[in-house]
Amino acid sequence: MNPAPNGPLIVQSDRTVLLEVAHPDAEDARHDLAVFAELERAPEHIHTYRITRLGLWNARAAGHDAESMITTLEKYSKFAIPQSVTVDITETVGRYGRLVIERADDGALTLTATDAAVLAEITRARKVAALLFEKRGPNTYVVQAWARGQLKQELLKLGWPAEDLAGYTPGTPHEIELNSEGGWHLRPYQNQAIDNFYAHGSGVVVLPCGAGKTLVGLGAMAAGKTTTLILVTNTVSARQWKAELLKRTSLTEEEIGEYSGQVKQVRPVTIATYQILTARRKGEYAHLALLDALDWGLVIYDEVHLLPAPVFKLTADLQARRRLGLTATLVREDGREGDVFSLIGPKRFDAPWKEIEAQGFISPASCYEVRIDLPESDRLQYAASADDERYRLAATAPAKLGVVRELVKKHAGERILVIGQYLDQIDQLADALDAPQLTGSTPIDERERLYQAFREGSITVLVVSKVANFSVDLPEATVAIQVSGSFGSRQEEAQRLGRLLRPKESGLPANFYTLVARDTVDQDFAQNRQRFLAEQGYSYTILDADSLEAA
Repeated sequence: MNPAPNGPLIVQSDRTVLLEVAHPDAEDARHDLAVFAELERAPEHIHTYRITRLGLWNARAAGHDAESMITTLEKYSKFAIPQSVTVDITETVGRYGRLVIERADDGALTLTATDAAVLAEITRARKVAALLFEKRGPNTYVVQAWARGQLKQELLKLGWPAEDLAGYTPGTPHEIELNSEGGWHLRPYQNQAIDNFYAHGSGVVVLPCGAGKTLVGLGAMAAGKTTTLILVTNTVSARQWKAELLKRTSLTEEEIGEYSGQVKQVRPVTIATYQILTARRKGEYAHLALLDALDWGLVIYDEVHLLPAPVFKLTADLQARRRLGLTATLVREDGREGDVFSLIGPKRFDAPWKEIEAQGFISPASCYEVRIDLPESDRLQYAASADDERYRLAATAPAKLGVVRELVKKHAGERILVIGQYLDQIDQLADALDAPQLTGSTPIDERERLYQAFREGSITVLVVSKVANFSVDLPEATVAIQVSGSFGSRQEEAQRLGRLLRPKESGLPANFYTLVARDTVDQDFAQNRQRFLAEQGYSYTILDADSLEAA
């Protein structure tokens, strides 16, 4: 295919791709490119993507081949694609599936290579060789029975991702049906996600916040009809999962257990928190027995991008059980996306945010970055401070308080979340706005009371810490004001916008404001935080705080 002389992309030999944001085909190019490339930088006019090995393998696992990826580049590229890039994509994608983990007729776990050279290469690695038991045939080894997960991790590090076809235990059968009372039904993309997952048996479904990831989990449970362990971020999330299960499935109270710091119930469907699973006593994980308490046929990882590092180690021993990861973004700030790929499974379904929005399933949203000038005294204190103090000083600048008041006034009558990172700042905001606050120290029952009051509209402004980032259903929230955040966390930015994306009965649009101290590290971190949402097609309008107050 000849390059498009006026296309929006420039593909470079170092596997970076430049996207001209103002080009009329930019949105289509972004949509197709996001299948296999990761956004690295997103200034106003030119966005930079990088084609990574893991991105290519995730795309391959989701059903895209090298030819379709190269065709995407050729379709939108202003110039000819460097030959080194097309060769690299073809060879990298071609590595997926050349090593296969299977179950032999006698039940042994085996690793088979498509050719002897690949097998020779990987068996020279000591960590891989230690996991292999004996050679069986010219290109096949028997794998240590316990090593299925660890082997996949080590092979990925060597650049040879294994395709796992060894099958899964069915678990103990347990009848689960979806309850369609009220006229609801699974959406087409949710059904497709469930079908894709069960076609492979494990993997990750990526959907925007508000697009019904929990319903995908419920649908997978109804399809599998087996005992299920659901791992979630916190107790509030556990209670919301339970409420959805009772509302939308045939399960009863007696069939659903909660396993958390407060309750220890093991039932055919058990919802446990990551915190309890990683809790230690005398240096040992105190609740490991939960993983084998029942013959689980399905393990669901909610918000899999937040999976604590110790749970990866525990998951390595769960490879015979079907594993479903649910997330709005595969981005992990600790760089362990490879472990998600190896141990939970590759990406099996990914729906772009703007595509779901166009179908009317999530609300449209406008994003704004409000830049604030620090007063001279604060600027001098910032300049004289050590590097590790500068972000806190900029993020908690008192000058932000007046801007928050103006935005709350502008959106009076709407449901508004004011979000901060630092507890003293949250105290000041709550006092200034005469609004209730919710932090990690707020008791679970009080959190649920405040969330419910916000849903019902008896509270219209709620000041929250990062505890509200994840798995909290506040469908009528239309405004979020982010005063400070976790440095440059892209996943947090996605989750916070996600609080606003559930469709509104009010019909009001969503508005997401990030308050940034100009010419400080606060502004630098904000640019990094916005990268993921820019990849999804969201652009930030820059506003000046002075003009906002004047308006």
